Parts: sequence; C-alpha cells; structure tokens
Amino acid sequence: MRIAAGVSLVVLGSGAVGHAVMTGLDTGIERVDPFKDMKNRPQAGHGVNFLLVGTDGRDKITPEEKREYRLGGEPCHCTDTIMLVHLSADQQRASVVSLPRDSYAELPAHQDPVTGKPHRAHPVKLNAAYAEGGPNLTVRTVESMTRVKIDHYLEVDFTSFMRTVDAMGGVEICTAKALHDQNTGLDLLPGSHRLSGGQALQYVRSRHVDGASDLGRMQRQQRFVAALIKQATGGGVLLNPVKFKEVSSTLLGSVRADKDFGSEQMLALGQAMRAFTPSSSEFASVPIGDAAYPVKGIGSTVKWDEHKAAQLFESLREDRPLSPPRPGRPAGRPAAPAAPSPVPVDVPPQQIRVQVENGTRIDGLGGRVDSALRATGFDTTGAPSGGAGRDVRRTVISYDPRWDRSAKTVATALPGSELRAVPGQGKTVVVIAGADYAKVVPVRAEDPYQNQGEFGVVTGDQVVCGK
Repeated sequence: MRIAAGVSLVVLGSGAVGHAVMTGLDTGIERVDPFKDMKNRPQAGHGVNFLLVGTDGRDKITPEEKREYRLGGEPCHCTDTIMLVHLSADQQRASVVSLPRDSYAELPAHQDPVTGKPHRAHPVKLNAAYAEGGPNLTVRTVESMTRVKIDHYLEVDFTSFMRTVDAMGGVEICTAKALHDQNTGLDLLPGSHRLSGGQALQYVRSRHVDGASDLGRMQRQQRFVAALIKQATGGGVLLNPVKFKEVSSTLLGSVRADKDFGSEQMLALGQAMRAFTPSSSEFASVPIGDAAYPVKGIGSTVKWDEHKAAQLFESLREDRPLSPPRPGRPAGRPAAPAAPSPVPVDVPPQQIRVQVENGTRIDGLGGRVDSALRATGFDTTGAPSGGAGRDVRRTVISYDPRWDRSAKTVATALPGSELRAVPGQGKTVVVIAGADYAKVVPVRAEDPYQNQGEFGVVTGDQVVCGK
C-alpha cells in the first residue's frame, strides 16, 4: 500500500534543488539487510526492481488518529501490502505489480530471526512471511515465487504514509460511485476529493466498499499511486525547495530500506526521470486462478494463475512493457499531451441505450449530439428525432428511475444538463438537446481493469482525475 512513499522517493529526487536538499537526509533512514546470506537468487535482468512493502504500524499512531481513522486493535507485525516495481533500463517506464497479501505462498526453509530455531519449508499466506522472518524472508519468498531478482527493498508504515501525503498538500482522488466502509470509516460521495493523509489511509485500506475485497482494494491503491505521481510531478513539489525538503524529510524519517539505497541513488534515478508522469507508469495485479483456494490450517488463500503469472514476471525480467503500445507512440514511451482523460462513471457507456431528440430550431443539432455520444461509447440509436418542443434552452435527460445510474452516467457526459425522472419510460435514456449544448465530455467505466491487454494492465493517466 505504501508504494506511494517508494514512488515518491524516486520522483522527488528529480528537482533541481534535489542534491542540496537531499544531502544528509538519508542518515535518518533505518537500515535493514534483506539480502543477508541469500543464495541461488534469480539472475539479474535489465532495469531496477524494488520490493515495496507497507507494514501495519498502527502502534506509532496517536490515540486521536486511531479513533478518527478507525485503527483500533493490535498491529499484526505483517505486510499489509506488497508491490513489485520495475523501473525500465531506459528510465521511461515504471511497471507496478500488486501481489495480494493473501496469496498462497510456500516459505523456504529458514531460521527464526529471534530464536534461531530452524523451520522447514511450509505453506502460508504471503503476508505472513514478514511476521516469520522479516524483510529477509519476505524477499526470499517473493523472489522464489516470481523469479525476479530484487535490487532494493523499501518499507513504509502507516505513520509515514499519512505524514507524507499531508506534507504534499493532499492527493486528489476521483470516484464515480459512493464509497462507504464502516471498518475504516471511509465515506466518499461520487466526484473529486482531495484526501488528507488520514483520509488517504482510509481509501487505500478499505476492503468492504464492494464485493471485490482485497482485489478491489489493490485497484484503489494503484489509482492512488497514479494520483500521487501526478501530484508530485505537477503540483510544484519538485521546484519548491521548502516543500521538497518537507516532503523528503517526512518520508525519510520513518522509511526502512536496504543499505545500498540512499540519497545518491534517489537523485540519480530522479534526474533520469524528470519527465516522469502518470502516463509513464503501468499497473497490474498478479493474474488469479482461484480467489478462494482452501489450505488446511491456513484457510482461504489466493492462488495465482501459474501460466499467466509466469508470463507477467517474464516480461519484468526481460524489461518489456506489460501494456500493449498505444497507437502513435513507441512501446514504453510516455504519451504526448492529448485530449483530457475520460471522466470515470459508474455504468459503462456501452451498456446504455440513448435516444437523442433536437429540442431547438438549430439544424443538425440532434445528429451532432448523437454522434458525439456514440464516439465516447454510448449505444445511441443513430436516428435522432425532433423534440416535442423547439425552444428547449437547457439540455434535458429523461429516464426511468429504475435506470437512474445510467442516467447519471449520461449526465456526466453532458455537464449542466437537467435530469428528469419519467416512471415507466423504460431502459432507453432520452436526451433532449437544448440551446446550451456545447460538447460531450468523454467518459469511461470507473473500473477499466477489465480486458486491458493480457494482464489487465492500465497506465497511470487512465486512472487519475480527468480535467
């Protein structure tokens, strides 16, 4: 989950003031040795691989914050989230792969880091590797499962995550539907929200806002990382020495990292990634074969699709993009500035039947609206008609209340329009174009993670707030 902090470490080093500000800051990093005595490791590939883990550090949070953000209970001393990040050798792409914390894993034989007692290899949920053997066993287990050699290890807890987001001035998140989770206290209405550190923690921790549980939570975490990158690169953080130092010191004051990752490495990577934007990043989750794989003594685990997962990690090892290249640009290259990102909506426009009527005396208006709606994905009839009246000033969307979510999706594409419930109208949404019509805003279903290439990959600019 706190991959956000790891990404920030890389991105923040790209400012012109980086060297002056970063000098000496890495002395506050708590060092760990996750690679100690490791043998038979995977062969190194091209680019750099980070293992970024978020730990349950609620024991460091104030009583007031625990109450406000519902962080009661005892810390589990385990990894709350695990992500594998690959930075391409040409510094043009970051591939982020989420590893479900409940993944079925087989721990290699190891010694207890406290008692020295030997343990045989045995099955667990992936997040238990940290509890049994700390960073070292976590790295060994992930390398064994992925055959990807880890170059650097970064670990961030709840406190660091919250403080870093606050130091950046919050992060903007968009949602097409209301998000409510009684467990975390998350309560967001549809729309755009600038989240504080505590609210951001609620957003990335929530597992009970839909039926997707941990898999849905990973998607929200990826959206948050994309938004964080956008905030860091476009919000003035890199060019403001005071803000840069505040964010850097906040982050580095509580991060744990391997001994070879410090300010020099941050700056070298950051300078090479000055043009890093959300479109430079791509996000995927490990392909799942069985989301409820039972294991005696452990319970329900997440079983990976072995064949597809092997292909995914092979792409990382060989430094290949996970997502297919977009038309008009080479694979792995950031997209050139283009049209605004589509606005996320609750219902896919392809599922909404729309009939357009011209409510004005403007010749051809109905056809233009029909074509524009079809271009952004709506299932229009292709046969616009004349409305009952010819003096409609404000565009009207009439709909059957049973299909109110579809109507709201159409209204998002036609900002400023009036929603008018018509019981019994049926599934088709009727758009009566008024004299105020200016354009159709592109929209997309909020969850674009389905059918995006072989591994369900999305790029960062597809999941940040559109303008």
